[in-house]
Amino acid sequence: MQTRIFATTNAEISLFGLGCMRLPSQMVDGKSVVDRSESIRMIRAAIDAGVNYIDTAYPYHNGESELIVGMALQDGYRQRTNLATKLPVWEVNCHADCMRILDEQLEKLQTDHIDYYLLHSVDGANWARVEKYDILRFLDEAKAAGKILHAGFSFHDHYELFDEAIHAYPWDMAQIQLNFLDEHYQAGVRGVELARSMGIPIVIMEPLKGGMLAQTPPEAVQRLWASAPQARTPVEWGFHYVGNIPGVNVILSGCSSMAQLQDNIRIFQHMPENHLTAQELALIAKVRKIYNSTVPVQCTKCRYCMPCPRGVDIPLIFELYNDIALSGNMRKGVGNYGRVLEAGRGQDRCVACGACQQHCPQSLPIIEKLKEAHAFLWPNP
Repeated sequence: MQTRIFATTNAEISLFGLGCMRLPSQMVDGKSVVDRSESIRMIRAAIDAGVNYIDTAYPYHNGESELIVGMALQDGYRQRTNLATKLPVWEVNCHADCMRILDEQLEKLQTDHIDYYLLHSVDGANWARVEKYDILRFLDEAKAAGKILHAGFSFHDHYELFDEAIHAYPWDMAQIQLNFLDEHYQAGVRGVELARSMGIPIVIMEPLKGGMLAQTPPEAVQRLWASAPQARTPVEWGFHYVGNIPGVNVILSGCSSMAQLQDNIRIFQHMPENHLTAQELALIAKVRKIYNSTVPVQCTKCRYCMPCPRGVDIPLIFELYNDIALSGNMRKGVGNYGRVLEAGRGQDRCVACGACQQHCPQSLPIIEKLKEAHAFLWPNP
């Protein structure tokens, strides 16, 4: 397994970090629930294969992800793992809330310390809470108590705020969204370069943009990939783009099946910095141009917008909209959306309350995009 050194902690960390936001699920009484036994099996299989960075968070799978990770790390697996989880800054309403939440997480994870503890989803509003409730001081308090070893933050806003935040504390790492479509989005490659200049390791989330780059690509993109001198799957191209960038230390991938996990383990066996040729980078630039001119909604299916109080399945609607825009299969898309409407999860249920937009890390105009998607997917109501 490819590894890279965290300059701030001198730890040798696997380039492939297992994200636990998209664990495998199964249908129980008509509802999709996390498959605990399969999730535990996958987490342990990843560690057995050399993955030593496991990433979870307080809200993932409605709070169940940390519980499952805690179960998986029993029987000696905790000692082989660099464990990362996150403080839900939006849940903090006073300074004391920070330690209360951390203690709850430690109990769920069945451990006495977190290796890498992140302030979750730093944006303008959450950064204001960090300052208001003196959360940076809490990080020092948690370190002094031995409850966290290293501190970081995950980021979802413009580059200027990233610049401010990364200079505000002696961080041990930072986590940003990056893939070949989001080269200049949010912190982007400039953020990687800034962190590298400061000796701060970078962890990448959404390297496949919520799985979009793993789907069957448009025909024009397929032709470009087929023209490459080095044969790679769309998933491989997505990971290799990010792994090529100097300063990237960990690439998170959320696997929903054992097959996906095994494929990722294979891909990350050897991925040095600066290994892509100028020809390959030019090819990726052409692919980027096609995607950015075709994809109507830059949704990563993180589900932070859910649950909708009216039952609208926002990520599913955007997924259907994007899939049809990419594939051109209008008949299939209309049929699928018809079933969403029948289930009472369509845009027609939206009352424009705006609850979803407050939590979207992509800052998408969700209400307007839902109207746009509905008009596209259901042209003849």
